[in-house]
Amino acid sequence: MNLSRTSYRYRPDTQRDLPVIEALQRLAERYPAYGFSKLFLKIRREGHPWNHKRVYRVYCVLKLNMRRKGKKRLPSRHPEPLVLPETMNQCWSIDFMSDSLMCGRRFRTFNVVDDFNREALAIEVDLNLPAPRVIRVLDRIVAWRGYPEKMRMDNGPEFISAVLAEWADDNNVVLDFIQPGKPTQNSYVERFNRTYRTEILDMYAFHRLSEVRELTDKWLIEYNEERPHESLDNLTPQEYLMANSAENSNSGWH
Repeated sequence: MNLSRTSYRYRPDTQRDLPVIEALQRLAERYPAYGFSKLFLKIRREGHPWNHKRVYRVYCVLKLNMRRKGKKRLPSRHPEPLVLPETMNQCWSIDFMSDSLMCGRRFRTFNVVDDFNREALAIEVDLNLPAPRVIRVLDRIVAWRGYPEKMRMDNGPEFISAVLAEWADDNNVVLDFIQPGKPTQNSYVERFNRTYRTEILDMYAFHRLSEVRELTDKWLIEYNEERPHESLDNLTPQEYLMANSAENSNSGWH
């Protein structure tokens, strides 16, 4: 073997990588569902200068690239693109999800997302969420956000009720129902639902509804204020809203 003495005696400098290791382990524990790209973005946001190759090498050494096994999902065959709103409150997407406590009792969540900046406006958690309860949640959002021009939803019984139709008519809100069997027409909230299920509902075992609500409330803050989104140029929903609000204000002066 024609190896130089330097090459033969080389050993990795683990001490030099200690700050990278500590940062990755801390972030991976804080955000267990994040892959490498999001963890690297979080590291850069913290101001660390380490380059992509170095961080990825340590990421693999720590075996963080070994993904957890989960249920396989069939890919969408014919996704239909949605028109991206130009301002907040132009269109909200709403949907229901369901899960169960450790005792087997089922519960539901009512999720509301503003399509413009993908901001999660509410996740209401309870055993039952009838149409009047949906109206109360919407009124609570409207109190600080204002009314949407349109709401996109599927054809669930709560959404086709006369109660919601009357609320929408009284407040000049258009109800946009997707076609049956075409969830891709509501893909913004469907993508949000998948993230919420991965990072909260499938991540933890819940004994009480209060536990679901507590973790969900904390996660909503993280999702809106800390979590970078590739579709928003790696900004958080709050950062994207502020950036575009400032841009629109500036354009109004000229």
